[in-house]
Amino acid sequence: MYLGIDCGTQGTKALLVDDQGVAIGRGYAPHALIERATGAREQDPQWWLDAVRDSVRQAVAGHDHDGSTVLALGVSGQQHGLVVLDEEYRVIRPAKLWNDTETTPQNEELIRRFGGKEIFFERFGIVPLTGYTVSKLLWLKEQEPENFERIRHILLPHEYINFWLTGEICAEYGDASGTGYFDVRTRSWIKEVLDEIDGGTGLLFKALPRLIHAEEMVGPVRAEIAAQLGVTSSCLVSSGGGDNMMGAIGTGNVAEGVVTLSLGTSGTVFSFRNQTAVDPSGNIAPFCSSSGGWLPLVCTMNVTNVVTQTVQLLGSEIKEIDPALQGTEPGAGGITFIPFLNGERTPDLPQAHGTLLGISSSNFTHNNLIRATVEGVTFGLLNGLKRILEQERPTRILVIGGGARSAQWRQLIADATGIAVEVPLEQEAGCLGACIQAKYAYLHTSGKPESFESLTSACFRIDETKAAAPCPDKLASYEAAHALYEAHLKNLYGEAAS
Repeated sequence: MYLGIDCGTQGTKALLVDDQGVAIGRGYAPHALIERATGAREQDPQWWLDAVRDSVRQAVAGHDHDGSTVLALGVSGQQHGLVVLDEEYRVIRPAKLWNDTETTPQNEELIRRFGGKEIFFERFGIVPLTGYTVSKLLWLKEQEPENFERIRHILLPHEYINFWLTGEICAEYGDASGTGYFDVRTRSWIKEVLDEIDGGTGLLFKALPRLIHAEEMVGPVRAEIAAQLGVTSSCLVSSGGGDNMMGAIGTGNVAEGVVTLSLGTSGTVFSFRNQTAVDPSGNIAPFCSSSGGWLPLVCTMNVTNVVTQTVQLLGSEIKEIDPALQGTEPGAGGITFIPFLNGERTPDLPQAHGTLLGISSSNFTHNNLIRATVEGVTFGLLNGLKRILEQERPTRILVIGGGARSAQWRQLIADATGIAVEVPLEQEAGCLGACIQAKYAYLHTSGKPESFESLTSACFRIDETKAAAPCPDKLASYEAAHALYEAHLKNLYGEAAS
């Protein structure tokens, strides 16, 4: 058996699968969140460890095994978070997360120091956006210099969990490529960027983890931790990776031609490539995959969180989304919702706010507001899809995340794109991807290697009951609503919105 752990923003999930990738155990534990009006979004890393312990014990409980049948585990983690440890390996302060916009001035300053976005991209192959790890380090130096001087180890969330599990500090290429100080072309750390922050002292560069490949193991689970989890110390820990990278593996997105669209707290759209993406604007994140290639990705910061907040504000429940969408027409009667409640990453507008436009006495209804919200967050993601694919047209879109549970939301995506939408049978794609990667590494270290393509073809399945075929009659209406969304966006934010 193999175990996958997915540490997200709202909670940690655990999935136990058999050798064919069939789920035989699940667990979940929620996280708290520190939010401040400054844009700060933080979590205490201890909360993750507690949630890992609780969720894994749920997943393995009740199974007739002594723990030794769990051969390996993999960890999927929210990207970009900054975990800093001192020389005693103690956490210095709460981790600043991917959706923390407090570091916006520091991100802009770093890009300015290197001559602007195009020059930064030319030199390092990536353009850091607000939320990437690098600006958090400059923020720490400027705002908490005493804590900054204590830094001896810099980790991402999934790397910290791996450290807790094994006692080893490692990084892998997929998650590392979202830091802003990693060259995705050469797959190596960028010393020059860190030197710019610490003044060339080498403090930060020395604090970086060693990089390992996907076929390498971090190490075995420490005996005391294994006892807490319900596994044995013979259980091996794979490199793991960022949640998007594990979601790609968990949806079979390990070869060109597959598109994954994630409807989570944030929204992401990505597609495997054999070469790195070229986008000096920074709108496309040219990340490495955790399966040996690249994973060009567009991220938006406002998806299910905005929909949930809107529904709750209206005194409704999540289950009312489908009737609201079914009972309204594309375009929400002329209402457009620019859903930037937490600022936005793509387009790069970290200080933006949400805006409702086109309200009239005839269209200002409960259901139209819900539809306008769902359309707003969806149009932002579809803009990202256009950026990644350019003129290429996929034959299907795999939809994952909490929003994928809505039949009418899936239908909206199919109708708005004219492309068939499919949903994986295993909805926890990050967990499944971590399981598959754990198996991949275990087989390699056991001298029985298999490719990611063969493993995903054996473990990944489509839920045929949730497929959505596009309705051609609705495409023109959605294109008109989408065009109105883009026109409003440009009127509000000008060229910065493109």
